[in-house]
Amino acid sequence: MATSAKFTLGLVVAFAASAQVKPAFEVATIKPSAPLDAAAMMAAVQKGGKVPIGANITALRAEYHYLDLKTLLTYAYRVKPYQITGPEWMSSTRFDIVAKLPEGSTKEGAAKMLQSLLEDRFKLVTHRATEEHTVLAIVVGKGGAKLKPSADKPVPIDEEAPLKPGEIKLDGPDGPMRGKVTMDGATMSSVIDMGLKGKMSYRIDTAARSIHIDFSMTTMSGFADMTTQLLTSLGGGTGARRIVDMTGIEGNYDASLEISLAEMMNIARSAGIDAPGAAMATPAGGAAAASDPGAGGSSLSDALQSMGLKLESRKATLEQFIVDHIERTPTDN
Repeated sequence: MATSAKFTLGLVVAFAASAQVKPAFEVATIKPSAPLDAAAMMAAVQKGGKVPIGANITALRAEYHYLDLKTLLTYAYRVKPYQITGPEWMSSTRFDIVAKLPEGSTKEGAAKMLQSLLEDRFKLVTHRATEEHTVLAIVVGKGGAKLKPSADKPVPIDEEAPLKPGEIKLDGPDGPMRGKVTMDGATMSSVIDMGLKGKMSYRIDTAARSIHIDFSMTTMSGFADMTTQLLTSLGGGTGARRIVDMTGIEGNYDASLEISLAEMMNIARSAGIDAPGAAMATPAGGAAAASDPGAGGSSLSDALQSMGLKLESRKATLEQFIVDHIERTPTDN
């Protein structure tokens, strides 16, 4: 074989070998999460900066705290919780992962490295499929939509901007977020800035036994996505069904919802979360608000009606992320 041909073949072999190397963290530790300390979490929130739950990712370090495997899949593979099919225990077993990224990495590369970690340490095997599923569609009601156009447009989050007192920064599966949580007697409130997806704030009022939610600068598709995420994790009774926008409405809008605190707490508990706000759901009489039929607020359907919208059960083709195999316990660090 001619020298040039041998050299070319060597380059091809070397390129093929390098292409098969999976991105991986330089080093990573995985530990079962300790029970959530609500007092420590609120202290961290009030101090500002990192909180002992969720993800914080930079080009040098990736931390995932108090996250179940299903949620970790959303970070690694950029899928939504409602797309994932797998063992039920994936949503209840929680882990803390601290990892160092190789020198020269970017924050965006952490997702691929998390994929490798889940596949190597938890022996994860998956495949994707497209299937028809029943969804909850937001459509325009008979009287027409009653929406308030936003005066402002959403802007990307400036990750370099310093945190204000009481603010926290988190990395969600869809990108960076900033938030602020405050507690005042029987009320707890939070503001979450999701960048181009808009802002969402909520206020838990134990006297009224309801949760008031405000959306600002959101598109209708963003409103559907945020409502799905909120009600899946905090309450609303939508189960595993996705809420999708089928209004055909363009633009950015502001919206407000008043939902029963009972619904929120029921779903939080069904997800296996001992929510820090659970204690606040108990009225003075001692009965849990989540079991009190007299709780304030309304269902999602009733709240949407006030906006000239409604929910309908419809069929839609959705991509599914199917877990074929995963171990409960990771291999040793």
